[in-house]
Amino acid sequence: MPVPEHESLRGKLLIASATLLDPNFQRTVVLVAEHSDEGAMGVVLNRPSPVNAAEAVPILASLVGEGDLVHVGGPVQPGAVVALAEYEDPELAAALAFGDVGFLAADADTESLAGVLRRVRVYAGYAGWSPGQLEAELEEEAWIVEPAVADDVFTGDADSLWPAVLTRKGGQFALLARMPLHPSVN
Repeated sequence: MPVPEHESLRGKLLIASATLLDPNFQRTVVLVAEHSDEGAMGVVLNRPSPVNAAEAVPILASLVGEGDLVHVGGPVQPGAVVALAEYEDPELAAALAFGDVGFLAADADTESLAGVLRRVRVYAGYAGWSPGQLEAELEEEAWIVEPAVADDVFTGDADSLWPAVLTRKGGQFALLARMPLHPSVN
């Protein structure tokens, strides 16, 4: 279902529909961090890499868990580091995505943040859309829109996020959640 032009999708999830076959986004769940007439930006939530976050980004080591992995945030600037956190005080975020979930500033003082962050997730790269591109994809029904919750961003089971969010949405989407990746194996 298309979204009215004036409605920003910031803080919403984009759930890849079964018809979205782009390998960068097949069965992904994307958190929209910014959406305006100038385009959109978000991060893929369910693509962990095998790279340890503390080792890859030592400056964030005190904020991430010992076994936390870097997630592939999207195909744009794959060498760029983006970090989302759940804040005790959301006003400390460089930019809020929704609720108390926001981005760490590139020059954040990690020592002072250690006590005010509940959870942190590190992403390599991000997803981006030029002006009108996301709206066109929504018109084509490539994405399903759903409100985000903090546990979506920080899930410990990335492989189950796509079906879990579809099941939460309910109705026909719960049925889609059970569809195999390749329907021919059904």
